[in-house]
Amino acid sequence: MKIHSLLATIVAGIIFLCPQFARTAERGPGPSQLAVGETLEDFFEAAITFSPSLRIAEESLNVGRARQRQAEGQIHPQINASANLTNNSRNSFSQFGTPISEDFDGERFSVSFQQILFNWQAFAARRRATKIENQLEAEYFYELSQLLTDVAERYLNVLFAQDSLTSVAAEVDAVTNQLNQIQSLFSLQLAQITDLRQAEASLTAVQAEQLRLQAELAIAKERLRAITGVQIGELNILREDATLPEVEGRMQFWIEIAETNNQQVRARRYALEAAEEGISEAQGAYMPRVNFFATRQESNVGFDNRFLGDTDNTYIGIDVAIPIYAGGANRARENEARAQRNIAESELRQTELDADANVRSAYLRVQSSKLLTEAAQRLVESTRLSSEAAQEGFELGAVTNVDVLNALRNQFQAERDLQKARYEQINYLLLLKREAGTLNAGDMLEVSRLMVAPDA
Repeated sequence: MKIHSLLATIVAGIIFLCPQFARTAERGPGPSQLAVGETLEDFFEAAITFSPSLRIAEESLNVGRARQRQAEGQIHPQINASANLTNNSRNSFSQFGTPISEDFDGERFSVSFQQILFNWQAFAARRRATKIENQLEAEYFYELSQLLTDVAERYLNVLFAQDSLTSVAAEVDAVTNQLNQIQSLFSLQLAQITDLRQAEASLTAVQAEQLRLQAELAIAKERLRAITGVQIGELNILREDATLPEVEGRMQFWIEIAETNNQQVRARRYALEAAEEGISEAQGAYMPRVNFFATRQESNVGFDNRFLGDTDNTYIGIDVAIPIYAGGANRARENEARAQRNIAESELRQTELDADANVRSAYLRVQSSKLLTEAAQRLVESTRLSSEAAQEGFELGAVTNVDVLNALRNQFQAERDLQKARYEQINYLLLLKREAGTLNAGDMLEVSRLMVAPDA
């Protein structure tokens, strides 16, 4: 079964739900027209027009379609016409010792029609070309889904890097305030030098972490730019009150879906079917070939360019060719085709195993990230209360400076862990749907709807 309709539905859904994708379809492949990207749709659009790997998959599909039409054309009627005009003003020859000279304009016109009635090789070649076309369609669709999930992952990585940098900046301010407070106490001889040095060391450590996160943000932006070809603007951010999408169904449900919908598995199945048709094509070399032909010819030229007078010749017939012996070449081709079929079968088996493992891994990651998000939310609330209590206790002399600094570190680290868990939950769900073969435009736009402009 072809997946033309599936691919058309996906593309139509993208164009209907996302006007940016519609503009991309209108202007066709080429460099992105965007100078700076801000929304997730901006980067989806840019990646589709920019990605060389997607262009390769698309052109490979075009090659497959062209080859299928070539194979189809071989079994369609073949019609040829020819015309031959000659000037025979010096056509001299000898007949029975008598010289003869002819002076005429030679004309020969013909039209021929040929139709395959039976040619097993041609029929099998057409079926094999169709299977290969379907294989390339599945590979293109998987490349497209992989590209979109990569864009979403890199976009969310930039957001996480920005959130982490914002968090560590707030941590620097909090530790700086604590250091100032300790310096004031130290100047009044109410704090020890060890407390002051500990606070200074903590501030230096947080500042070093800030520098590291600045580098990670620059790298994350560069990775997003590298896959889309556009500069990174002021990105839409994940809403604080956003309800993250959750996985539905049990693991076995997703495994069963992947068995039929995973595009890599589909591609390998089509490759196996194409290899089996290759065996059939090779076996067709032992079978007779039957063609119907009809020819109409008008001519005044005979043998050796002799004047024959105007003649009309029309004939039809059946041409039958029966192969008898080809020196063992046909047997060798069949053996090669069987070996190719065995390779395709093993590749399908390996792809099925990989898909099964990927779906299981993605499902478990989605489930664990959901639990981690819930736990991280509780931890943020707990560490915030702990930090406030430690600060109050320090002012009352009930806790030490080290306790306050540790509470601050735990608070801000918990905030960063929460943001990481939220982004990973989104990423893993997209990965699960990609491996199961159910990822569509609606899923990508659902993620986009979780975003909001920074100043909104």
